[in-house]
Amino acid sequence: MGSPVGRPVGRPVGRIDARWQQSVSRRRAIAKLAGALAGSPLLQSDLAAQTDPRPFNDHKRLPGLNEMIVSFDFEPVCFANVSQVTYDYTAHGDGSEFTVRRNRQAFDWVDLVPGKPIDPKTIDLSTEILGTKMSYPIMVAPSAAQVPLHPDGEIGMHRGATAAANTPTILSHVSSLPVDKVAGAATGSLWAQFYPQQDRTVGRKILDEAQAAGCTAIVVTVDQQASYYERSEHNRNLGGSARRPSARGAAAAVGVGGPGRYRVSTTRLWYTWSYLDEIREVVKVPLIVKGILTSEDARLCIEHGMDGIIVSNHGGRSMDYGPSTLEVLPEIVAAVNGRIPVITDSGYRRGTDILKALALGARAVLLGRTPRWALGAFGAAGVQRLLEIMQRELVVAAAAAGRGTLASIDSKIVTTNFP
Repeated sequence: MGSPVGRPVGRPVGRIDARWQQSVSRRRAIAKLAGALAGSPLLQSDLAAQTDPRPFNDHKRLPGLNEMIVSFDFEPVCFANVSQVTYDYTAHGDGSEFTVRRNRQAFDWVDLVPGKPIDPKTIDLSTEILGTKMSYPIMVAPSAAQVPLHPDGEIGMHRGATAAANTPTILSHVSSLPVDKVAGAATGSLWAQFYPQQDRTVGRKILDEAQAAGCTAIVVTVDQQASYYERSEHNRNLGGSARRPSARGAAAAVGVGGPGRYRVSTTRLWYTWSYLDEIREVVKVPLIVKGILTSEDARLCIEHGMDGIIVSNHGGRSMDYGPSTLEVLPEIVAAVNGRIPVITDSGYRRGTDILKALALGARAVLLGRTPRWALGAFGAAGVQRLLEIMQRELVVAAAAAGRGTLASIDSKIVTTNFP
C-alpha cells in the first residue's frame, strides 16, 4: 500500500492531510464550474452565435477557379472531386515512385542565370513543330481515361487546351472517348498516341482511324507504363478498387493467372525497331517516338526514319530508379544535333521548369498530370486556366532571363549541377 503524497510512512494523518483527502478534487471542481457556466444566459447566447446554421455535411469550402494561382492549386480540388482510384491512377508511379520524385528533384539541379530583363509584353515564344503551329512551346501530353476525372473527358481537355491559345493536345491511345468525337469537339491541333499492337490488323485500324479523324501526327509510345503500382495495390487493400482503365475507357481486372500472377505482362515490351519500320509504312503524317532516354536510341530513331522524339520516362510510371528526363535531355539533344525536333515531358509543374528544358535544347514540353488535375477540378475551364498560368509563368521567366524569342533561349541562361 502506498502512502499519501508528501506524507512520510508511519506519520499520523494531520488535519490538513485529512482535509485534502476529503476535499473536492480539481477535476470535480472544474466540472462544477463548467456546469454553472453552461447555464448562464450570456454564455448560451455566445454559443448560439458560434453555431454554424448549415448541416455538417455541407460544411466545406473549396477554392474557386479564379483562386487558382499555380499548377499545384488544382491538385487538392481534383482530389476532392474524384474517387480514390481515379486520383491514384493520376498520381501513382512505378514501384517505390523514386523516378516520380527524381523528375521533380532534377529541377533543383538546374539554376537559372538572370539576364538583362525585358518587357514581358514583347516576348514571342511561338513556334512550329512538324507542321503544327503553337503560340507557346507547350502541349498536353497523352493520358488515359479522362471521363472518370470529368464527364466531358477528353473532349473537355481538348476544348480547354484549344481555348488556351490553341495549345495542341495529344489524345491517348487509352482514351475514354472515340478519336473522331474528340477531334470534332474543338479546332485546336490534335495528335494521337499509339501503343504497339501485336495484332497488326488491330494496330492498322487504330492508326487509320486517328489519321482519318484529322490527327496531324502519331506518337508511338515505347516506354509503356508498368502493369503494377504499389500505391494502387496498397489503397486497394485498404478498401479501394482493384480495377484500372483500359482501352476506350473499358475496365480490366488486375488479378490474372499465368505470368500475370507475378506481374509479368506478355503484351508489353515485345516490339523491336523493325516494328517501327512497319508503322512507318502505315503512318502518312509525322511519326514521333515517345519514351527515349538514351542518345543511342535517339540516333536509332533517326536511322529508322522517325520525324521526332519525346524524351520521357512516362512521368515515372514506366521503370523505377530510372533517370529524370531533364538529366538526360542535353546528351540526347547533342546526339540528335538538330536533325529532328526533341520534345520532353515528366515532372513539369512551373513555367521555370519549362524554361530550363528549353535552355537545355528541348523544342517543346508536354504537360501530363497538371492538365489532369485541372480537368478533374474544373473541367475544360480548369484546363484553360492551368495552361494560361503555365504560359504566363514561362513568359515572365523568359523576360527575367532576357530572352524575347524561343530561338534566343539557350544554355547560357542555366547552370547545371547534375549528380
